[in-house]
Amino acid sequence: MTTAWTAAHIAAIADQPMPAMGLIGEAEAARILPDLLLWDMWPLQMPDGRLAPVNAGSLWMVLAAHDRGDPILRHFEAKIRLLHLDATGWHDLGDMLPQGLGDHEREWSGSAVLEDGIVTLYFTAAGYADTPGGFQQRLVETTGTLEADGRITGWTAVRECFAADGTVYLPADRHDGAPGTVKAFRDPAFFIDPEDGARYLAFTASLAASDSAFNGAVGLARMEQSGRWQLLPPVVHADTLNNELERAQIIAHQGLYYVFWSTQRSVFAPDGPSGPTGFYGMVAQTLSGPWRPLNGTGLVIANPEIEPMQAFSWYVSAELLVCSFVDHWGLGGRDPAQSAFTTAETFAGTPAPMVRIALDGETSRIVESFPMDRLHAR
Repeated sequence: MTTAWTAAHIAAIADQPMPAMGLIGEAEAARILPDLLLWDMWPLQMPDGRLAPVNAGSLWMVLAAHDRGDPILRHFEAKIRLLHLDATGWHDLGDMLPQGLGDHEREWSGSAVLEDGIVTLYFTAAGYADTPGGFQQRLVETTGTLEADGRITGWTAVRECFAADGTVYLPADRHDGAPGTVKAFRDPAFFIDPEDGARYLAFTASLAASDSAFNGAVGLARMEQSGRWQLLPPVVHADTLNNELERAQIIAHQGLYYVFWSTQRSVFAPDGPSGPTGFYGMVAQTLSGPWRPLNGTGLVIANPEIEPMQAFSWYVSAELLVCSFVDHWGLGGRDPAQSAFTTAETFAGTPAPMVRIALDGETSRIVESFPMDRLHAR
């Protein structure tokens, strides 16, 4: 059963206390890799969604690109970077994948699972190498072997998981576009149902049958016994409300199912209510729904009102640890859309403080936040 995220849910945000994360300052916005912009993070996970323990720490994947003076350009050069985090801090392990595994141009967000020493990486293959600069998106996978030093070797050729059907899910096959307006078929997030062991991919999608430019959805596919993926109806849609339900994912917690996504204020329909840039979610008793918005609105984590763009692209583990990256911080009321200088000056491109949340049925709350490099020193 597909559940609608509606204007009424968003309008109710005004009647509740804002679940804002702490204000990000200069220390938190300092880049951990000075020459690279980093955004859209996810950890290597165990099949149950917990962080995979690797060398007394954890492995993290993050989109990376060189700083060209305009942060928009990073989307056209993105590659997945592999980082190891332990009690001593961050350790850069370089590009995660070698060149030539597929015909795509760039690597966008996904997820990764460790099983019996083998890493399966699901990610978004963006564009085509022979026609650079496009916004085409495909959901793909590859596998490699986790080595003792934390690096991953022996990657297989990238293969497509499944394609949009054009009936329920709109193909993201356009070359031209602009961030925030392109249609979505990206961000595959792996999930195993603890009830029956069935394997799923949640993903960010757009509805094919919608007449609205604001037709975002959370898609779902289930792996059959043959190993092939079967497309299922969307979990949640925001038709006429919002264009992008990004970094969609599902976790199981205390016998319930939770679906989460990130979105920005700028991608809400202009003729309706808009929520803050933040992390949103719904809960259900079964994976097939119906789904109920957390806190009555869906809003789980928001940026502070005085810094509404300081972080973005949240991703949660089964331990309820939520990572994100520092986006435009220290704006002080400025609008980066009005100035290329402000856009470049305020974009941090580095991991944001981690947030731990608590879930209790249909409610959520922020428990604490702390710098990510303290994760394994706690």
